[in-house]
Amino acid sequence: MLDSEIKAQLNTVFQQLENEITLAFYSGAHADQGELEEMLSEVRSTSSKISLKRLQRVGSTNILPPEFFIEYKGEPTGISFKGIPGGHEFTSLVIAILNTDGKGKMPEAALKKRIRSLKGPIRIQTFISLTCENCPEVVQALNQMALIHKDFHHQMVDGGYVQDEVTTLGIQGVPSVIVDAKMIHSGRIGILDLLTKLEKQFGVDSSVVGDEGEVINTDLGQYDVAVIGGGPAGISAAIYTARKGLKTALIAERLGGQVQDTMGIENLISVPYTEGPQLAAQLFQHVSAYPVEIVQHRRVKEIRNAEIKTVEFESGEKLVAKSIILATGARWRELGIPGEKEYVGRGVAYCPHCDGPFYKGKKVAVVGGGNSGVEAAIDLAGIVKEVVLFEFNEHLKADEILVKKLKSLTNVSIVTSARTTQILAAQGKVAALEYEDRKTKKLETVDLDGVFIQIGLIPNTQFIKGLVELSKHGEIIIDEKGRTSTPGIYAAGDVTTVPYKQIIIAMGEGAKAALATFEDQLLN
Repeated sequence: MLDSEIKAQLNTVFQQLENEITLAFYSGAHADQGELEEMLSEVRSTSSKISLKRLQRVGSTNILPPEFFIEYKGEPTGISFKGIPGGHEFTSLVIAILNTDGKGKMPEAALKKRIRSLKGPIRIQTFISLTCENCPEVVQALNQMALIHKDFHHQMVDGGYVQDEVTTLGIQGVPSVIVDAKMIHSGRIGILDLLTKLEKQFGVDSSVVGDEGEVINTDLGQYDVAVIGGGPAGISAAIYTARKGLKTALIAERLGGQVQDTMGIENLISVPYTEGPQLAAQLFQHVSAYPVEIVQHRRVKEIRNAEIKTVEFESGEKLVAKSIILATGARWRELGIPGEKEYVGRGVAYCPHCDGPFYKGKKVAVVGGGNSGVEAAIDLAGIVKEVVLFEFNEHLKADEILVKKLKSLTNVSIVTSARTTQILAAQGKVAALEYEDRKTKKLETVDLDGVFIQIGLIPNTQFIKGLVELSKHGEIIIDEKGRTSTPGIYAAGDVTTVPYKQIIIAMGEGAKAALATFEDQLLN
């Protein structure tokens, strides 16, 4: 089941293990039970520290989905898997094994304290699809929380094995996070936003302190330059400032940024094809080769401007730097119409790669006629029965080669000059999309099963208003060297007024801002 190359990699990775880890699985008569046991046996064969344990179900027919748990030194960890974590989720299993033994990257002390402060008991399921690119991030974050919190249980559930549950819960998108048979979140989400949702869901015990001997240091130090943002622009800037000998901190909520959510990348010159998660991993590997202090899973609360700038985080931590490079990128733009937020995961989606399979044989809409929207419509056309693409303007904005491909598809129709007004639902899920024909001013309704929103990005500048000059679109205004209106503060990438939001442009802009930073510090 696991090829020789993967086994060799696991042999190397699992050499770090020091203590006994048990993969405890239930016996059963499910058709895929043998596949699960084979996979677990092959994982066990890669390390003497991993063992297997067979469990017997009590009071069941045994024709239940394959299921297993991770135990540490003979005790449950709170991590379990219903289904066979192949595809993208195999990485989640590997990381869970390492994290169980205290290996691999875990949240920092301040974040651990927030996790331990959640009021238990906490019981969470995450419904996933093995083709979902966003699911592993959520699964891995919740698995880590289960290892940190004493009364936290998390189960990954492959929705393909429990279609009745998927239907009952009204799940039409992944990852879907379920608590007490209710969906509390659907779609991509980083660990900070996920933890905030859990704090609202379960409450916080403010009396909880860190582990014995664990010191939570709120002063993260002084640097020549602090780069805020972990996408292509930010990582490029950090590499260039480090190469110039500047003491550099790279601050990131999520390393890779929006790149993590990008699938096929075919226009990164010299790289004919790559995918977002792979590129993000390579960016991290590259910046890690330099003496850059990576401050991850932090959200900036405020930047106080002075000759030496102070960066304050929501966690209560802070650092100071002579210069700051803002490379915070952008986030998906929302329609802002009734029904959008209410039905996320129940017919409203933002990731065609993750959620497209839920709509096989159904009719869906794609809102947005730029490259992302047209690419989404093309991808979905190979899965669903019918796609209707809606564009606000009179003509599609996507590259001609994409538009030509779209128009060649027989199950795609295009509606231009359309202003979407609301998403309508029936029986708890999306049933139709209402739009205004901008030429006739008439309201029209199209019956359908899902709406994929692809209308571009909005810059992440909410925490810097008043610090630097912004355009009417909220972008940071910069000069030809990446300088902002505030001395000592620079910006690069999708968060700025530089046209054409492309990975390769962001990389170049990051390098340019870094060189300007070095030049200005040298002169001063």
